[in-house]
Amino acid sequence: MKKQYVILGLLLGCLQFVQAQFTLDGEFRPRTEYRNGFGSIIPDAADPGFGISTRTRLNAGYNTESYKFYLSLQDVMVWGENRQLLPYDQNNSFSIFEAWADINLGEGFSTKLGRQVISYDDQRIFGGLDWAQQGRNHDAALIKYNKGKFMLDLGLAFSQDYSNPTGFVNTGTAYNTTGFFSYKTMQYLYLKQAGESFSGSLLLLNNGFQKFEADNVTPDGVNSLQTLGTHLDYKKGSFGVAANAFLQTGDQVNSAYLLGLDFSYKASPKVTLGAGLEIISGNDTSTTKSEAFFPLYGTNHKFNGFMDYFYVGNHANSIGLVDIHIGADFKLSETSNLSVNVLNFSGEQELASGEKSLGTELDLVFAKKFKGYSLVLGYSQMFANDGMYELKGVTKANAADMQNWAWAMIVIKPKLIN
Repeated sequence: MKKQYVILGLLLGCLQFVQAQFTLDGEFRPRTEYRNGFGSIIPDAADPGFGISTRTRLNAGYNTESYKFYLSLQDVMVWGENRQLLPYDQNNSFSIFEAWADINLGEGFSTKLGRQVISYDDQRIFGGLDWAQQGRNHDAALIKYNKGKFMLDLGLAFSQDYSNPTGFVNTGTAYNTTGFFSYKTMQYLYLKQAGESFSGSLLLLNNGFQKFEADNVTPDGVNSLQTLGTHLDYKKGSFGVAANAFLQTGDQVNSAYLLGLDFSYKASPKVTLGAGLEIISGNDTSTTKSEAFFPLYGTNHKFNGFMDYFYVGNHANSIGLVDIHIGADFKLSETSNLSVNVLNFSGEQELASGEKSLGTELDLVFAKKFKGYSLVLGYSQMFANDGMYELKGVTKANAADMQNWAWAMIVIKPKLIN
């Protein structure tokens, strides 16, 4: 009997130790969407889109004095995409979203290696894109330094797809993965100094994109793109202001820029007001190099309207954008809030017709927390001007009268071991 008590005590001690070092949590996030003009103008002859997708994640973390380890398994399912009794996932949506180790090097230094989310500041250039069910990650190595309110990250990445059927490339390093600014190489330096009311950061980023000769098979080095700029943030009492200023240049881009300025004011404990302006340079067809800025790896859904008409897999090398917006957040109760945003869009440059005005978007989001889960509802509507029809390639006469998007999402994040 004593041995049983000893064994039971040891097991309980081990469990306490594991719980102190090991965490296990999950996420279940189904989202229903009604798309009647999401991402682009929908023609009157087209039927609205409707569907349900679910993101499921299982996250495990383990911390010691020497290192931290994190693993996030993910599956994104569209309801009905697999037939019943299918012995495999035909869309291969299961993936390892994150898998990294953060090794303590001492004196404020550490190195973070593996597949990871890279996110800084307001996520304008680097962000996790959590809105998208699949999210955004990077396979990279970081050297990190933190001391007090100062931080420095040096990031390095070299991408390879091992397209050889044998599973390994013995000669050459040609990178054949394309789309969404998939880079072959990346190097960046990020520095941030925080203060009581003011914080500022500096980002120096270089991306190399695989270049091929005329046969589109033989590798020919890389096209380089440099992005550099700053994010500034000031908060004092009820007033806040944030600014972005970034430049891009490189082998195929010449002096592209992004400038943003946002103000916030807490009018009362339950009402916060906001207003801002963002200018993103567009392409001048008279030049041999593009002058269009693209925000690369940011959480672009967060900016320029929730209907994703700009810079979400689209609007690259186009006329740029001038985004003037106002908004308000209302705290309806301890567990619910409503945000209202109105955005007016115009081109930074003229379209072929000479038109600049694109339209106005209204975004509404309601969130309610319940015990153990939350519900989020959204509605957006685009009031398109003539320029938007021209930009999206749908005439006003052929476009649907209503351009809108509605969605509902439940978020459950169980803490299995904490």
